[in-house]
Amino acid sequence: MRKKDTARSFTARLKALIGQIYPDADAEDLSRSIIQAFWTDDTQRRKRGRVPGNNLWTEKDALLITYGNSIVDGVHKPLDLLHDFLLRRMSGVINSVHILPFFPYTSDDGFAVSDFRSVNPQLGDWSDISRIGAEFTLMSDLVLNHVSSQSAWFNEYRQGHDPYNAFFFEASPEDDLSQVVRPRTTPLLQQVETANGPRHVWCTFSHDQIDLDFRNPEVLLEFLRIIRLHVDNGVRIIRLDAVAFLWKAVGTASIHLPQTHAIVKLMRLLCDYAAETIILLTETNVPKAENLSYFGAGNEAHAIYNFPLPPLILHAVMSGSAHYLRRWQSGMPPAPMGCAYLNFTASHDGIGMRPVEGILPDTEKAKIIETIRDIRGLVSMRALPDGGEAPYEINTTYWEATSQTFAGQDDRHLDRFLCSQTIVMSLEGIPAFYIHSMLGTPNDHAQVAHRGMNRAINRHRWDYPTLNALLDNPESEQARVLGAVSDRLRIRTAQPAFHPNATQFTIPLTDQIFGVWRQSLDRSQSIFALHNVSDQPVDLPHMSMNLIDDEIWVDLLNGEQVDMMQDTITLAPYQCRWITNRA
Repeated sequence: MRKKDTARSFTARLKALIGQIYPDADAEDLSRSIIQAFWTDDTQRRKRGRVPGNNLWTEKDALLITYGNSIVDGVHKPLDLLHDFLLRRMSGVINSVHILPFFPYTSDDGFAVSDFRSVNPQLGDWSDISRIGAEFTLMSDLVLNHVSSQSAWFNEYRQGHDPYNAFFFEASPEDDLSQVVRPRTTPLLQQVETANGPRHVWCTFSHDQIDLDFRNPEVLLEFLRIIRLHVDNGVRIIRLDAVAFLWKAVGTASIHLPQTHAIVKLMRLLCDYAAETIILLTETNVPKAENLSYFGAGNEAHAIYNFPLPPLILHAVMSGSAHYLRRWQSGMPPAPMGCAYLNFTASHDGIGMRPVEGILPDTEKAKIIETIRDIRGLVSMRALPDGGEAPYEINTTYWEATSQTFAGQDDRHLDRFLCSQTIVMSLEGIPAFYIHSMLGTPNDHAQVAHRGMNRAINRHRWDYPTLNALLDNPESEQARVLGAVSDRLRIRTAQPAFHPNATQFTIPLTDQIFGVWRQSLDRSQSIFALHNVSDQPVDLPHMSMNLIDDEIWVDLLNGEQVDMMQDTITLAPYQCRWITNRA
C-alpha cells in the first residue's frame, strides 16, 4: 500500500473512532490533537500500519509479574535489587517483566496514583526502569480509570482550576445508580468540598481512588501523552488497568460501554502505527464473554488476561478432577490473528471468582472457599445490585492454595503446585508467573494484620539477603519451587508447538487428566501435553492420543521415549508429560 493511501486509511479510522466516542467534537481538530499527544515528534511516526499476524511474540516469551519492591534490603534501591534478581535468577527462564505500578501513590499498593509522570523515589527513577526495559520486554500499568484523591489533578479539581475542573466524574445521590456493577462494597459516591460547592464524585474502587471523566477529550489526550512517556522509557506492553469501568453513564451498569471499547480501539490503532512494537493488554476480571469482548474483531487489545484459569486450575488440583477445566477450555475460541491470551494462575490480586460464574457450580465454588479458609486464606466480597454480597476473590498465595485438596493435606504439595504451573505453560497464549509463585512464598498474615487489607496476604516483601540464602540452599522450598518451574520454562522456550498462537485441541480424556494437543504453526512439531490433576496414578491408552506409529515420541519432561509396544502411557500422581515427535 502506498504511503499516502496508508496515511488516509489511518486518518479515516481515527476520525471514525472519534465520532463514536465524541460525536459532538470537531473530528478534524481532535484527530490532530491525538496525533500530537501520541507522537510528540513527527519523525517518530510510522508511515504504514503493522500488518496483523503472529509475529508479536514467540514460544520464548514468558512474563514475570512483580512489584518494584517485592525484593528489598533496606540499603539499595528496590529496582536495583529487582534488576539483579532478574539477571541472576531469571535469565533464560523469562524474557518479560511486569513491574506493577511504580509511581508515587497513596493507597492500594500503587493503584491510587498521585503522579503519573514520576517513578516512586522509594523504588528508583526512570533510568532504573529504562535499564530493565533494555534487557527485558517491560510491561507497565496505565491506571486510567482513577487517580488518587491526594493527587495534584484532584486538588486542582477541588479548587476549580482549568482543565482539571472537568477531569472527574460527578453524579448525584438522587440518580438511579442501582444497575452499576462494582468490585467493591464501599459507597459509590463520595461528597467532597470544592470551590464550586459540594460535589459527589464517582469512586468505583475506593474513596481514595476518584474516577476520571473520559467524556472530556482532554482526559484521553493526557493519557495518550502518558503512554508516550512510558514507551520513550522502554515500556513495550501497556496494561490497561480496570479498563472495563472507564466510561460511565447514569442509569446503566457503567461497565463495558461502547465508548470504552471505542477508546481501546483508538489506542490499538495508535499502537499499531507506532515505530515501536507496543502491545496493549486489557485487565478485565469479569465473566468469559465479557472478557473475550476486548479482543473486538482483532482491533482492540492485542492480549487479554485468561481470568477463568486461576480458579479452574485450582479447582482441578483441589478436587482431583479436570472436568470443569476441560469443559471450559473445550469451548474457548482461539485468539484472533494478531492477538493472544495471557495465561496465569496468580497475580498481585486475589484469585477472582467472577470469571467462573456460569462455569463452576456454586457447590464447587463453596468447596474451594471452604478449603481456602481451612488453610487460613481469606475471601473478599463484592456488592450486588440488590444490596447483597458475593465472593469477589480468594486471597492467598497460589503456593499456599495448592497445599491442600478437598480431602485434606498430604505430602504432594510441590507436585500439585508444579502441575498447576505446567498447565499454564502448555496452553495457547503467553504464560505469566507472579514472583511469589516462582518463589513458593507462604501467606503473609502479619502484613494482613498490619495493613488491614486482605490482598496483603499475597504481597510479601522478601529481604534479599534472606531470599538469596534460601535460593542457594537446594533443600529450601524456595529453591525447589523456583528450580522446578524454571526447568520446565527452559524446556518450553525451545518448542515451536508452544508458540502462543500454535494450534490447540482439548483432548477428551478421563476426568483425572487434563490434556491438550499443540501443533506448531509450520506443522513440524506436535506436543501432547498431559497433566494428571489427581493424587492417583492413571494409565492412558495410546489410542486416546492418536500417536502416529512411524514416528518417535519422547517425553520432553523426563527424556523417556514412549514405548509404542505398550498399550498405555502411565502418569503418576500430579505428573505432567509433554510427549512430542520432535525432541
